[in-house]
Amino acid sequence: MAMAWRFFRITGQAFGECLRLAWQNFKLVAAMRARIVKFYFRKVDGSIREAWGTLRADLIPPTTGDDRKRNDTVQTYFDTERGEYRCFKKLNLVSIN
Repeated sequence: MAMAWRFFRITGQAFGECLRLAWQNFKLVAAMRARIVKFYFRKVDGSIREAWGTLRADLIPPTTGDDRKRNDTVQTYFDTERGEYRCFKKLNLVSIN
């Protein structure tokens, strides 16, 4: 619910749309923790990117212990096609397959 309110304050869109997008992000993370997921998001340049990603610990390499500051507006995932960590803005999630 907090993510939906954050989207609402940032975009000014209807709260129902922000809530739908927040649930879609929640479902994506839950699915990526269980398996490899195909999803689409809008890149900064406006094009749509198809991605195959996961968050399953047994499918990703160990992290190096990076001490970066956490950013709640960005979703990080392990791209199984490229074999490296990637991220996208949560607001730009288009769909999950």
